[in-house]
Amino acid sequence: MKIPLYHIDAFSGRVFGGNPAAVCPLEEWLDDSVLQAIARENNLSETAFFVREEEGYRIRWFTPVTEVDLCGHATLASAFVIFNYINTSMTQVTFQSRSGRLDVGKEKDILSMDFPSQPPVPCTAPRALHEGLTGVPLEVLRSEDYFVVYSSEREIRALSPDMGRLKELDLRGVIVTAPGSDVDFVSRFFAPQLGIDEDPVTGSAHCALIPYWSRRLNKKNLHAYQVSKRGGELFCTDSGDRVIISGRAVRYMEGSITIDT
Repeated sequence: MKIPLYHIDAFSGRVFGGNPAAVCPLEEWLDDSVLQAIARENNLSETAFFVREEEGYRIRWFTPVTEVDLCGHATLASAFVIFNYINTSMTQVTFQSRSGRLDVGKEKDILSMDFPSQPPVPCTAPRALHEGLTGVPLEVLRSEDYFVVYSSEREIRALSPDMGRLKELDLRGVIVTAPGSDVDFVSRFFAPQLGIDEDPVTGSAHCALIPYWSRRLNKKNLHAYQVSKRGGELFCTDSGDRVIISGRAVRYMEGSITIDT
């Protein structure tokens, strides 16, 4: 059996930037153990699989160790594959997922995802979070992840977390964020529980970042940058109970997976 495989760099206009995702279009669903094995073999932060369903597609996302409920960069990458290699006449695609309906539109080289808003709320920081990070944060909140706010981009770039301590946390991961020097805000994302010490660019984290910074800066349209080693640029809009997360994507590789059956 041969399965198409695309390696797409999402939230970047150039290869070797943004967040790499593997995308595997399927004719029908394979056993979950096979999907997880493919994701483990790809060894990227996410592998996306999708199958045609009525007027759109059903999408699922796997890290090397587990399936997740929501992933932004692999959704962007999947839409890029559909728009450029499966149906080049399309400018809008709908995915059904564990997190509900996700729409992605295309305008020139910008892809825009309509995702649920997940505003963070104040919380008491667990000891493992304090010991896993450095510096003195301004705030600690939580959404799907712990959400830690610092005062400057310099502090965010300088962080060198203790992944062993962060792995003990009870939430999916840790978002760290601060005002940006040249953009509205910057961030980084750590998720050692999912087998991802640091994710290069995390679309789903912006479900929390966008409502927080929209309120704090009193702006609906925001320019963001995730300051990982690879780096990624995002254009964001706060639409109330939804957020629009936009960016570019490029193909790095196209091939196929061969599995003996």
